[in-house]
Amino acid sequence: MRRSGTQIQVSSSTPLRSLGDRVRQARARRGMTRKQLARDSSVSERYLAQIESGNGNISILVLRRLAKALGMPVDALLFEGPEPPVELTHTVEFLRRLSVDDLQRARQMLLHEFGGMDQAARHQRIALIGLRGAGKSTLGTALADRLEMPFFELDRLIEQESGLTLSLIFEFRGQSGFRKLERQCLEVVIGRHPCFVLATGGSLVSEAGTFERLLSSCFTIWLKTSPEEHMQRVIAQGDMRPMCDIRDAMSDLKRILAEREALYAKADIQINTAGRTVEENLRRLIQALRKTPIRDSLTSTAVPR
Repeated sequence: MRRSGTQIQVSSSTPLRSLGDRVRQARARRGMTRKQLARDSSVSERYLAQIESGNGNISILVLRRLAKALGMPVDALLFEGPEPPVELTHTVEFLRRLSVDDLQRARQMLLHEFGGMDQAARHQRIALIGLRGAGKSTLGTALADRLEMPFFELDRLIEQESGLTLSLIFEFRGQSGFRKLERQCLEVVIGRHPCFVLATGGSLVSEAGTFERLLSSCFTIWLKTSPEEHMQRVIAQGDMRPMCDIRDAMSDLKRILAEREALYAKADIQINTAGRTVEENLRRLIQALRKTPIRDSLTSTAVPR
């Protein structure tokens, strides 16, 4: 921002320029004049001109009005990078019409055709997901020993890569910095090791791109237990913070579980570890791995164990 006499001029940023280009291109494709778009969106022509030139400090409400007037989703205007190819736009719109079951089948078909990894290879990379306290580290170590595979904890790999503890990563680099390291470390493990058992962080599933990479490259197992047992195990690990306000901590834990349940449920199999010993859970886990066919409707090959 700079002052020119009494007028304040706002220098356009790259995101605003990109947004302005998208609005102008969408308007042109639809054969709309700026006046027509201003009328249909209730945004003044003057303000619309500023937006299209990359100098409009646009609000969410204005963005939604423009998207509605242009007949396109808001995220299409906010897409980062160059204009997406029309094939991608058409494919996304086609997928929007599918039911949840059809979307799952479509994803499996796309993975089979373009995933770059056959399902037998995917089954040699086992990833454990779930909240802290579900038993990922304990069961993961035991499972890796039994299968004679290397065992990795993604959070520890992130700390080794950065030279910082997780708390310091969040403090110095923020959520986005941590997510970038998380994706990098996952890519390294997948690229270097044809087989492994991997314990992931509980919140990895909330990062869509990273979780999709995990699902398509690894055989995923959701280790689940009751909120009460989650809490007991966390405290047993030496984290006494829940004891400060156990009622609020339990409420937060249940809320997180509820929010993530649909994501965790995308795992290939689920194992409830509540009320059982490590050896009992390990035995059940190995049995489930032996019995579970490859989750790809295009093949019936059994998982080799």
